[in-house]
Amino acid sequence: MSDEFETGTRDWQAERLLVEAHAGFERIEMIAASFSRLTGRNLVPPGGDLPDTLWNLPAVVVAHGTEADPIFFYANCAALSLFEFPAAEFIRLPSRLSAKPLAREERARMLAQVTERGFIDDYAGVRTARSGGGFRIERASVWNLFDPKGSAGGQAACFDRWHPLEL
Repeated sequence: MSDEFETGTRDWQAERLLVEAHAGFERIEMIAASFSRLTGRNLVPPGGDLPDTLWNLPAVVVAHGTEADPIFFYANCAALSLFEFPAAEFIRLPSRLSAKPLAREERARMLAQVTERGFIDDYAGVRTARSGGGFRIERASVWNLFDPKGSAGGQAACFDRWHPLEL
């Protein structure tokens, strides 16, 4: 890890700009719009600056694309902090690597349920940070992403409850 990351002196504005440039406004909008369409709830309050609000949400928000081995294309500030990744690495990370090998089968079953149902809002599972430490997420919402024309855009997750696991 870089000294900047280890000391906590990250340039969060640069991290945000990198994530937002990589994702693009349309995909950021798709995260919020798909959540609203599928759940009937708002991920962020209406009005205001969507990218700013989503970036600063106290909940973790991540999204991956539709690749055969889906790659994260978005992570907000809370996600980058919890997963302990710099933006440049996280937005190129296969999402399956966010779970330890033993938890990947459980994760695959959950994603299949989301694909079939559109969303779930009660997911719990174990994830891993860049340092190798684990944490358990609870009551996560996971949903399918669709662009305005109805084309699949991937899947996203949001959660604000997690607990570190003892090593």
